Amino acid sequence: MKPCWVLLTLAMLWLELQNGACQQVNRRKEAGENRIRPGGKRAKVRYPKLKEKEAGGRGQSILTQVLDKGRFLRLGESVSLSPGNNIELRCKGSNIGWSYPIYLDTFNDSRLSIKKSDKYSQFILTSPSAADTGMYSCWVTLCDGSECLKDPDRTSRSYIYFPDKDDLFVPSTIHFEIVYLRPDRTAVIPCRVTSPLAKVSLHREVPPEEMEVDGTLVSYDPTKGFILQKPSPEHQGVFYCKAVTKAIPQISTKYQLLYVEVPSGPPYVTIEASLSSARGGDNINITCTVLGEPEMDVTFTWTYPGQNLRPVSVRDSWRLINRGMGHTTRISQSVMAVDDLETIDFGRYICRAKNKRGETAVATSVHSN
Repeated sequence: MKPCWVLLTLAMLWLELQNGACQQVNRRKEAGENRIRPGGKRAKVRYPKLKEKEAGGRGQSILTQVLDKGRFLRLGESVSLSPGNNIELRCKGSNIGWSYPIYLDTFNDSRLSIKKSDKYSQFILTSPSAADTGMYSCWVTLCDGSECLKDPDRTSRSYIYFPDKDDLFVPSTIHFEIVYLRPDRTAVIPCRVTSPLAKVSLHREVPPEEMEVDGTLVSYDPTKGFILQKPSPEHQGVFYCKAVTKAIPQISTKYQLLYVEVPSGPPYVTIEASLSSARGGDNINITCTVLGEPEMDVTFTWTYPGQNLRPVSVRDSWRLINRGMGHTTRISQSVMAVDDLETIDFGRYICRAKNKRGETAVATSVHSN
């Protein structure tokens, strides 16, 4: 009897092992692995959707260059392209904004065209030259009604060089440029090069010397020029840049560096009349004067007793002057001339001076003797 019980026990154990193996196979099928349809075809496995960043929507460049035969090149921070060969850039998105060297807009350059479609925007520049070297960028624009904003997560930019052995510096229409130095901000001498391989140095004209570039107080960025971190009166003078490659060295435009005395802010205005007390038939001038930043434009408006009833002449002008220890200031003036005074001309004259930082009004009176 014992052999029979042993055989029966072994048979039951074998059946349990077989059932466990079948259950494991069934569990694998339930997990969706190697699932077989009746027709013998595999079912598609559905993977969870990736977030937009993981899928490459945000955080990746949306700016590409179109190459020949329908190939595309995703642009990096900078790239060098051959001048003379047309370039086509594309930016993914249905509502795209573009930025490029400003002179292309200033002169309404017909070489530039931008076309938009439902899925991308196309930027084409024909026959590019050394002068077209600069930053090119695009971004997706998000609009809510009439308000539109640039999407910072979907913005791409690339600095494009167009190397030219005859133009190592990016050409400029200005042959003698003024650079203003302020103690509270950096200053840039904008001698940009057309090739990132050019070696560039900074030179003072009088006394003739090469300026030390230590990478801290004075540094060089080929996309911007020489950067002065802490400008001082000692940096004033006429400077130029020299670029060297395998070709003959070239000299840049000259730069006049001027140290600025007047701080930023609304106009500081004074007003003065040539006569504060006059008689009928006299001629008077009312002068409105502003001392301000050298590159800060100032506009003047007048309010006066005989306005719209009496003819007057107004002449505006400005010039740079040196004050103190070689500090440079811009003096802007508006002069109102009133000839052959009449009774209606006596009273209060108000001058308003405005710049991009604010407006200031001053007044003076002309009385009758």
